Amino acid sequence: MTALLAALPSLTVDLGGLDQPEGFSTVVKIALLMTVLALLPSVLMLFTSFVRFIIVFHFLRQALGTQSFPPNQVLAGLSLLLTLVVMTPVADNIYSNSVLPYQNGQIDGEQAWDIGSGEIKSWMIRNTRENDLLLFAELTNLAQPKTEADIPLRVAMPAFLISELKAGFQIGFLLFIPFLVIDLIVSSVLLGMGMMMLPPVIISLPFKILLFVLVDGWHLLVLSLMSSFR
Repeated sequence: MTALLAALPSLTVDLGGLDQPEGFSTVVKIALLMTVLALLPSVLMLFTSFVRFIIVFHFLRQALGTQSFPPNQVLAGLSLLLTLVVMTPVADNIYSNSVLPYQNGQIDGEQAWDIGSGEIKSWMIRNTRENDLLLFAELTNLAQPKTEADIPLRVAMPAFLISELKAGFQIGFLLFIPFLVIDLIVSSVLLGMGMMMLPPVIISLPFKILLFVLVDGWHLLVLSLMSSFR
């Protein structure tokens, strides 16, 4: 057994450079990079159009009364695909104006970050309500911004997120109205027929699905959502 263990390859990690400031700085940079990569999926979901899509689709499912259908995986996948469509122009601008010049050595890392973050910040500000921007500017003790350049990323990101939440809830409320009318009609008919023991949702569900299919609901909903972004 001893001979077998001795024959196995060994891995040595040398951290001897940590006694120098440059070595410590490199380790910190690597740790920060790994942290950013771990948080990247959450950041991409929270600060893109994904939030509005997923909220609206879940409201739609509740309004239809189909419980867990379509499943969460389908709604999340559709939201992700639509997010890719919406964010592709922004990603193209970031690649052309930030990543590609950095790879060619035309700009340094700090300039690439400023340009790339400026592109995503500009898109978020276009889709954020002004009063939300002013709210977080006040919370961060920032002077009232006059131009887009005066708004830092730490203000634009949370303001954009709560704007997306409000937009998603507004669209969800509008989705509930026609299906709620169907529920009220079915309940009134059943009550008038004396069928109080029959759950109205069992009767109204097929009518709501039929209405959604007849008006080509998925097409209209996706078209409206995609058109809501600037």
